[in-house]
Amino acid sequence: MLNSGFIYKLYYDWWKNIDKSILLLIILLFGLGLFFSLVSTSLIASDKLETNSFYFFFKHLFYVGIAIFFVIFFSSISQTNLFRTSIVLFIICFIFLTLVPIIGIEVKGSKRWLDFEFLPRFQPIELLKPFIIIMIASVLCTEKGKNIYYKYFLSFIVIVPIMLLLLTQPDIGQTFLIFLTWLSLIFISGISLLVFFIFFGIILSLLLYLIFFIPRFEYIKNRIESFFDPVSGTHNFQSDKASEAIINGGFFGKGIGEGVLKNKVPEAHTDYIVAVISEEFGAVIIIILMMIFLFFIYQVFKKLYFEKNDKVRLILVGSITLILLQALIHIGVNIRLFPTTGMTLPFLSYGGSSIVGTAILCGIILNLTKRKIN
Repeated sequence: MLNSGFIYKLYYDWWKNIDKSILLLIILLFGLGLFFSLVSTSLIASDKLETNSFYFFFKHLFYVGIAIFFVIFFSSISQTNLFRTSIVLFIICFIFLTLVPIIGIEVKGSKRWLDFEFLPRFQPIELLKPFIIIMIASVLCTEKGKNIYYKYFLSFIVIVPIMLLLLTQPDIGQTFLIFLTWLSLIFISGISLLVFFIFFGIILSLLLYLIFFIPRFEYIKNRIESFFDPVSGTHNFQSDKASEAIINGGFFGKGIGEGVLKNKVPEAHTDYIVAVISEEFGAVIIIILMMIFLFFIYQVFKKLYFEKNDKVRLILVGSITLILLQALIHIGVNIRLFPTTGMTLPFLSYGGSSIVGTAILCGIILNLTKRKIN
């Protein structure tokens, strides 16, 4: 049994070596997510569910509590144990992902969730994403004597079954996010630009073929067509309402509780949280949030300059790229730069799987940026 002195020493060593600026930014972002969850979901719970007006907030608070646990756990173990644990968890989460087409829960035409009696409903890909980055980096950094293009091929083999499983759900947004993250990792590892752009073109052409010529992905085709032609039907209803909410919010917003988007658009507190925030608090808050995200990214990239281990550098770049890309896609959808994808905003959107997946990613970042003990 662990005595209190040993536990105190573990906590003291963790606190002494952790990067406190990155940790405080993570806590700030999760705290902002809780606050915006409170103001964006209380009316939904009371009006639509006829229940406690803080129903969604307390669920969000519960998941943030779990998230903090994962942040501390993954940031406190040794790098060796982190990599070993990640391999095991990658396999477990991948198995969960393979079960989605078989026993998954279908919501609005997409089968992306698992729902077991002993677990809350969750989205396996959100938990899998942090470990995908570690697996790709591990493949790219193994046995330096091997041909680099052979490593690129092996790393691509890692993500191919994942992308295929995502396409069957279907989830083009997450598929594209995984592919772009992989591209960023092989790009910074030194791939030829010619090969890079050829491969990017091939995969992009394949995705476009699936979207426009395979019936299963017709709903994505409809979203893209309505995105470029707003008069072409109802597929752009959510985007129109989100854009309208941002415009109505102006620079300083309509005030807490005065927004109407959260009651007009289903799942606005997940897919359109930026528009919800902008309507009530104004564009100035969105600008501040983007600055916090950019400062968080800057703090992590600062650590890369002093890091000598190629694998650690790749994981850090991949982790921060994943967060950045997901945030950009989410914001882009909210301001009608991109078609609707259903992508959550890291830290801020309501959703247990997204919160826990982001927490694991943050724990990995804190682990690899903490001060090395000589």
